[in-house]
Amino acid sequence: MEEEGDNLYTKDGTLDIFKKPANKKKTGSWRACNFILGNQCMERLAYYGMSSSLMNYLETSLNQGNVSAANNITNWNGTSNLTPLLGAFLADTYFGKYWTIAAFSIVNVLGMTLLTMSASISALKPPCDPNTGYCHPTPAQTTVCFVALYMVALGSGATRPCVASFGADQFDKTDQMERRNQNSFFNWFYVARNFGMLFGTSLLVWVQMNIGQSWEFGFPALAMAIGVGFFLLGSRKYRLLESQGGFPTKIFQVIFASFRKLSVRVPSDNSLLYETNEDDHDEDSLLEDLLVKVTFKLEHTDELRFFDKAAIEIPSDRSLNGQRNPWTLCTVTQVEELKSIIRLLPIWGCGMVFAIVVSQMSAMFILQGNKMDPHMTSNFKVPLASSLAFFNALGVIVGTLIYDRLVVPCVKRFTGCEQGFTHLQRIGVGIAISVFAMASAGVLEVFRLKIVKDKDCYEVEYVPISIFWQVPQYSLIGFAEVFTFIGEYAFFYDEAPHSMRSFCSALFLTTSAGGNFLSTLLVSTVTKITTRNGKLGWIPDNLNRGHLDYFFWLLAIISLLNFISYLWIAKRYTYKKIIGQCD
Repeated sequence: MEEEGDNLYTKDGTLDIFKKPANKKKTGSWRACNFILGNQCMERLAYYGMSSSLMNYLETSLNQGNVSAANNITNWNGTSNLTPLLGAFLADTYFGKYWTIAAFSIVNVLGMTLLTMSASISALKPPCDPNTGYCHPTPAQTTVCFVALYMVALGSGATRPCVASFGADQFDKTDQMERRNQNSFFNWFYVARNFGMLFGTSLLVWVQMNIGQSWEFGFPALAMAIGVGFFLLGSRKYRLLESQGGFPTKIFQVIFASFRKLSVRVPSDNSLLYETNEDDHDEDSLLEDLLVKVTFKLEHTDELRFFDKAAIEIPSDRSLNGQRNPWTLCTVTQVEELKSIIRLLPIWGCGMVFAIVVSQMSAMFILQGNKMDPHMTSNFKVPLASSLAFFNALGVIVGTLIYDRLVVPCVKRFTGCEQGFTHLQRIGVGIAISVFAMASAGVLEVFRLKIVKDKDCYEVEYVPISIFWQVPQYSLIGFAEVFTFIGEYAFFYDEAPHSMRSFCSALFLTTSAGGNFLSTLLVSTVTKITTRNGKLGWIPDNLNRGHLDYFFWLLAIISLLNFISYLWIAKRYTYKKIIGQCD
């Protein structure tokens, strides 16, 4: 009877929505993840449905030039990938993942609603000259538009680090079968996101052609509202981990204690370092046993031994009544948590450079596509160059299915690794593919500019070369994401301290923020250098007279150097080890 009760509840400390021990047969696993995946599909549909038309909206309705619009897009994308740090802090320290997702999803809906109003209500919509097509937005109208955009950046960004880790929390790490399913969850999570991207970019085309451009922001707002409703509908099936609170404080305590004991020598015997004993608790009832907070202790590592000073006990570390001062004496696990974060940083940096390549889909790829023939047939044309992102999403979906069903079983035979490649190997393959994605874009631009020169068509609206020649570069980035982004999702979750999983998911997401900001810096620097002495530069408003191909070749070289650096870093990485956990 006791064994049956043990198997009825999870053993990883998760609770249900009513703060009772999570019943394994009624909560969690795929029954809960279906709601999370559905929510992510709709959220990404809304996000990409809105952002895919954003470049053209800034250039037309807000009358911005190529460089200005591209930088505003990358800054906005960067902010939406920086706000995850706020969401992670609130989730891990105060509210937990569930309530953080629910609250900021509503902020996202409000932001999209305001954006829809700014593009459709006459008082907020910039007036346009019917003869010239030029719009003349007032400062107030521009302000309303950007307030709405950054509300979306806040709402969307703050939920993102929580959703992936919240989904992974639905699988009991002490159950071998559920732990295997967790590995597949990250694949399907990214597939769901890209299904949303696929429908967001393709459905927007249908909306504009059949309903009108006034719905280009309205439809995404509606999709986001449906996604929030779908997430809340699964509330009774979720498993929740309560926030353990104060994770930034724990990190600062280790740093402070280490510097305070600067003159103290680290003992060669690691067993002399301080660690707490197992908490004693009353085992009279199963319910009380299940409510005890689960702790995961980390094995000591020999790297970054300076921080081991924080775990050396000296007489002044305790008060007269024997109480430990947490600012002068920390546990080995606490020290190893800080080491885990530090070890992640070089991988994080390489991911940031990779994100520069991915960010080009919402900037330079669109500018390139705007100067190419959008006609598929004489009766149909692609209304927006950004709609080609459909093939990026398709590449991710097809690539993930191939990876999950074919690559993993084949590679597993050679590596013996349960998930085929290790997380670090998987990330590296994606970074390598990104080099070819940029080379593909560069080759296409060389041919496009050759046609411009041969036909002397510098001032035409678009060059007679099909926009569908961009499909390879979009698809290659999709394949690269299957390896790098999904690998990073799983890697940062697994390597994160248990009390900081939302934070480490946010750390991963900030690679996209850094990529966008670095892209802005790179574009601005290239523009400043190449426009000296009155030259048009590589990226002028009329790309037919520029050299966007040089910019793509520059990114290809940067990506190659990033790959070489990553190989050196990954080879020296040490995985964390939980005491008592089997490999």
